[in-house]
Amino acid sequence: MPAKSRLDDMVQATLEQLRPKAKSLIVTVYGDAILPHGGSSWLGSLIRLVEPFGLNERIVRTSVFRLSKEDWLTSSHVGRRSYYSLTDTGRRRFEAAHRRIYSYARRPWDKQWTMVFTNLSGTEGERREALRRDLGWLGFGQLSPGVMLHPDPDQAAVRQALIDAEAGDQAVVMRASAEAWVAPEALRDVIRTCWDQDRLAQDYLGFLDIFRPLWRALDGLVDPDPETCFMVRSLLIHGYRRALLRDPMLPDELLASDWPGAAARLLCRNLYRLVQAPAERHLMSVLETAEGPLPEANAAFFARFGGLTQPDAAA
Repeated sequence: MPAKSRLDDMVQATLEQLRPKAKSLIVTVYGDAILPHGGSSWLGSLIRLVEPFGLNERIVRTSVFRLSKEDWLTSSHVGRRSYYSLTDTGRRRFEAAHRRIYSYARRPWDKQWTMVFTNLSGTEGERREALRRDLGWLGFGQLSPGVMLHPDPDQAAVRQALIDAEAGDQAVVMRASAEAWVAPEALRDVIRTCWDQDRLAQDYLGFLDIFRPLWRALDGLVDPDPETCFMVRSLLIHGYRRALLRDPMLPDELLASDWPGAAARLLCRNLYRLVQAPAERHLMSVLETAEGPLPEANAAFFARFGGLTQPDAAA
């Protein structure tokens, strides 16, 4: 079987294994691919871009409508064409996620725990739930009803989550450290209460099982198909994000020595670097903005995973 046909079969098998929901996959595409190029696209070109994933026009239109209702996207019209761009809230959500996906670096833990009290007096249940959801995106676990916990969160992102939930003047955020005499078993119990680390480990192992074969198939392949590379890149980030955004990124001191998250990150970095250049060519050839073709990717894109190949360097 030719290498291209074998690779195409593997990509389809990966798609069937991940079974991404349409709305979630479109979020991945906007965050990974469209945001670095300005964050806006003509709906018709977006439909063409995601069609190889099995998403038809009706599903895409329904999904972007729902994402608009959820304050991810906003629409504008030029003539009969609809253009969808990220809202300010959507951009902030992506920026917080991007720091964890593309440029996260562990730092020494100061032994401090951050607690956010979300059971706010006089706050509607819907707003409290939105705050808990956004803190969950940042890796917080629920210690008890109304109390979210994290050992080392992005403090600026925490503050922004409170602002977005309109809870900045009501929420109570505290930092504290465990006493030196607290037994390690007690801390492990806290971790088990707040986060399902066993499930997360299985998620990472599943990610490795799915994407290691794709790495082997693509490594050394001459002139891989750009559309296939775009599909691989999108599925890669979708699968990695699915696990990572449930990961509190606990300090090394609180993790098992064979924690699979480290291997998953290394594989994601290596495979992303392998496919990003042809994937970009496909993206630029398909998507359109109200002003015409997509602008070139911004500098932050080429800083992902410690540095990507830029177009002039690839020439």
